Amino acid sequence: MTTNQRRGRLPHERDDHYMRLEGAQIVATKALLDVRENIRLAIEAQAMVCIYGATGHGKSLAVNASLRDLAPQQTRRIQFRARPTTPGLRLELFHALGLSGRPPHQNIEFDRMLREALEEPWVVVCDEAQWLSKLCFEYLRYLWDDADTQLTIIFTGGNGCFQTLQSEPMLESRVYAWQELMRMRLAEVRTVIPAFHPIWADADPELIKTCDLEAAHGNFRTWAKITHHLVSGLKETGHGTVDEDLLRWSYSKLRTR
Repeated sequence: MTTNQRRGRLPHERDDHYMRLEGAQIVATKALLDVRENIRLAIEAQAMVCIYGATGHGKSLAVNASLRDLAPQQTRRIQFRARPTTPGLRLELFHALGLSGRPPHQNIEFDRMLREALEEPWVVVCDEAQWLSKLCFEYLRYLWDDADTQLTIIFTGGNGCFQTLQSEPMLESRVYAWQELMRMRLAEVRTVIPAFHPIWADADPELIKTCDLEAAHGNFRTWAKITHHLVSGLKETGHGTVDEDLLRWSYSKLRTR
């Protein structure tokens, strides 16, 4: 599949984990199972949902993994790193949906083309939704409200996502479910991390506890960073298992506050 053909599609599974950490596994955390259930219900109802939370809590991984199981062919992703205009949003949807020909010059023709394309079931993931403007939210609501479209919209985002969507009453009233992803509690860390990567499978549970309390703090991305450093450290030192010295060496690679 070419780059253009992949535009807007779900990323490869190898991209789920930080820096494509080799050997990392998707673990069925409570948050991931809740995300999957909320998305399943939203697809059945052709509704809007919002999955939000602080950076590194596994939002993208949970959403992508769930959609690979639930609607891999119907899902398209759009993402912005700065505030888009409505014409920019139209164009992004045009490419993400794989529409043929050239984008129409007239807005009314463009809108008709998108509405007709959305008469088939589609799941559109709006990643980093906090960057969308009021006009963009109104445009998505306009497409979703159309009686003939069969559109599920999943808003995801980090800091500010919840506040941004809540500040748009016409949109907020249409959101079917809200889910905030929180950091893992220590009890969950103890069960999840040994299944996350082989280097933790036989690690001393007290080391896992120490790592979480001193450095990872229940943040999955931080756990992935530490694991990445430890994999390198094990290769360089020739050690077979993680010990306290190697673990604390991996901490030195992280920014401290």
